[in-house]
Amino acid sequence: MQESFLIRRIENLIFSLRPWILAVFAVLTLLMAWSATHLRIDAGFAKLLPLKHEYMRTFVEHGREFGGANRVLIALMARDGDMFTPDFFAALERATNDVFFIPGVDRAQVSSIFTPNVRFTEVVEDGIAGGNVVPADFRPTPEGLERVRQNILKAGIVGRLVAGDFSGAIISAQLLDIDPNTGERLDYIAVGRLLEENIRDVYQSDAVDVHIIGFAKVMSDIADGALRVVLFFFIAVAITSVLVFFYTRSFRLTLVPIGCALIAVIWQLGLLPLLGYGIDPMGLLVPFLVFAIAVSHGVQMITANTAALRAGASGMEAARLSFRQLVIPGTIALISDTIGFVTISLIEVQVIQEMAVTASLGVAVIILTNLLLLPVLLSHVHFDEGYFSRVEEQTEDLRPFWHFFSHATRRGPATAILAAALVLLALGAWKAADIQIGDMHGGVPELRQDSRYNRDSAVITDHFAIGIDTLSVIVETRSEGCMDYGIMTNIDEFAWHMQNVAGVQSVVSLPGVAKVINAGWNEGSLKWRVLPRNPTTMVQAVGYVPTSSGLLNPDCSVMPVMLFTEDHKAGTIERIVTEVKNFRRTAALEGVNYRLATGNVGVMAATNELVAAAQYPILLCVFGAVILLCFVEFRSWRAVLCIVLPLGLVSILAYALMSLLEIGLKVSTLPVVALGVGVGVDYGIYIFSRLRSYLDEGRSLENAYLHTLAITGNGVAFTGVTLAIGVATWIFSPLKFQADMGILLTFLFVVNMLGALILLPALACWLLPEGKNSSP
Repeated sequence: MQESFLIRRIENLIFSLRPWILAVFAVLTLLMAWSATHLRIDAGFAKLLPLKHEYMRTFVEHGREFGGANRVLIALMARDGDMFTPDFFAALERATNDVFFIPGVDRAQVSSIFTPNVRFTEVVEDGIAGGNVVPADFRPTPEGLERVRQNILKAGIVGRLVAGDFSGAIISAQLLDIDPNTGERLDYIAVGRLLEENIRDVYQSDAVDVHIIGFAKVMSDIADGALRVVLFFFIAVAITSVLVFFYTRSFRLTLVPIGCALIAVIWQLGLLPLLGYGIDPMGLLVPFLVFAIAVSHGVQMITANTAALRAGASGMEAARLSFRQLVIPGTIALISDTIGFVTISLIEVQVIQEMAVTASLGVAVIILTNLLLLPVLLSHVHFDEGYFSRVEEQTEDLRPFWHFFSHATRRGPATAILAAALVLLALGAWKAADIQIGDMHGGVPELRQDSRYNRDSAVITDHFAIGIDTLSVIVETRSEGCMDYGIMTNIDEFAWHMQNVAGVQSVVSLPGVAKVINAGWNEGSLKWRVLPRNPTTMVQAVGYVPTSSGLLNPDCSVMPVMLFTEDHKAGTIERIVTEVKNFRRTAALEGVNYRLATGNVGVMAATNELVAAAQYPILLCVFGAVILLCFVEFRSWRAVLCIVLPLGLVSILAYALMSLLEIGLKVSTLPVVALGVGVGVDYGIYIFSRLRSYLDEGRSLENAYLHTLAITGNGVAFTGVTLAIGVATWIFSPLKFQADMGILLTFLFVVNMLGALILLPALACWLLPEGKNSSP
């Protein structure tokens, strides 16, 4: 009674202030639209790092000294398969110089055969001599080119900076986090575009192919594809608007929910700059999720309003009645949605936490637009007699359909439905157990396999023993540890062990280089390619390895072992990390600490472990919040089971679908999992709330559910199908992660709708005895 009194007070207040509410929303929407024009794409490498993870502490401590994960590789490939031509060398030299002057490039860590940090050593009569791979007096004559070929072989860079078949060469560059020209955070999208304009467009020719990979290039390509994401957003809005028109049979009623949903999106985007946020390319799909949720709730309000009008209420009375009926279930459902997104922030990665903030802001705004603005707008809509005849015709067309669905409340059909649900649960749990944490494909899974980036990545992987996928294990020991035979042997054994792990393409370590130099001091004899036991000889073997090689620090207390992996698939990363930990646990020498990890694969390993550790706590938090809120609303454990059990089944089936389609659970897919629970609980709360109101009138369960379907069921079915059609267009997006999201969201919208319409009443049939309400 007190609750009803409070709702009445709020209702009277809102509808007495209608002009003021419309004016305030109009002014604020204009301000938010202006603010949204200042929204920027905010892509940062550091935002992807789980900085509190063990691996990232190693990354932060040693990444700057030995190179982190933010590299760019530029491969120039001779179309005729022979790089030893004057034209190719001229192009490679000019391209190397141009890379130096791209803003944000760490010039000390640019490497190619033309940079002075790439050197060779050789045995001569007087001992060992060395020099730059491309000498200062180089001339592109046949003799000069042959001399460089020999220097490349002596330097041991075949497979790293030079293709194994001598068909091309790589320019490797490390990027800084801060642009030294501006002092601001580096704009990776701008860097990616400069690589296209200053390198690919300049040096791509009939004789030379240019291939570019790296984080900056990924962000640039995703940002370019993001323009099409916006296009797909407007396509989805257009499709949704047309379908809402066919559902409402009224142009005015179509404008109300679509307009409120767009206002929610505008407010969401406008609030981000005001709070100091940008929007990450990976978060560009969030505004559509907000639009989808807003339309879902708006359609329920429209449906309730139409039902009241058909019962003879005036426009004002219908608007007030629909507000009164839906304010509590709508608020509970939207709070559940918000909690679903907030829990994602349990993963301590900045990009995920920003995505959670973006989505939560949007859902919080929907509470205002759909439960405050929308009923006020409905009170101003006037209808002609033709509208009521069109609605009546639609109701008659759907009546047989709803009669069929109402049979789900009978014991026989309900038993069959529950049995089918149990079979789906078993099959879903079996397949969901195979889901992988992380990427399941080579290249960059956010882009199509035939995208230019992934084609570039394939070329580099095929012709070189390295790629952008690297994991460096940081070996820490005592000062001057590289002079100790025991320590160096242990590191060498580790490098050999990792070289034989499936998925490791090549390994570079200080002991491996020292063995080659030691053989050089002994006429190049292979039998001397060992680590010398004598400390003096060991000093002689490692003394020619500069710290710029990234294989040791100045006092030789840190010696990274660089692992170049074949790909960054979830299985590859897990296998490599497991082997590192096994060696560390069983074979590491006392005083030698093998720390994971720097390199982009190290970042992925940390992120994957964080996602794996957080996914179940997130689901427990989401379901816990949904259960609590449903119990607060309905005060019945039976009601909670009717709403929550279909959600649990759909969540398991979503995991199974991801496993079947080889979509890994990672940063970009986690929000969809939370959305699945959020949308599903919306459907369940609206249907059960209406069902309970009819049961409280003393109706039978079947009769109550038939009337529920005629009103709320209409909205749920329409919303599920409409939103599924809208997001299904994403399947044709050039961005693979958007296409994957389109498939998952289509599945979630449809299956959650079916769960609410079919499984919920079947559960109610057994949990709510005939003729009784939902009281426990």
